[in-house]
Amino acid sequence: MTLVDFLILLLIAGICGSIGQAIAGYTHGGCLVSVALGFIGAIIGMWVARRMGLPEMFVINIGGQGFPIIWSILGSALFVAVISLIARSRA
Repeated sequence: MTLVDFLILLLIAGICGSIGQAIAGYTHGGCLVSVALGFIGAIIGMWVARRMGLPEMFVINIGGQGFPIIWSILGSALFVAVISLIARSRA
């Protein structure tokens, strides 16, 4: 994976994380948080999809690596929703 491929992957993960934050309605954090949420969402989303026997949907290949867009958005929305519930219960 080249540097350009890595930067494109970070950009796509950031966009997916931002969309997941918007769906969950929890917008704390900045650009780096969105990128992290995109990657965490991809991991969570693919894990849930495999457990339920669902196919990979809308996978973008970057530098020979696949990045599942739909599962990243859904996984990050799920992760952000859980985080917001935990944060609200502590406040």
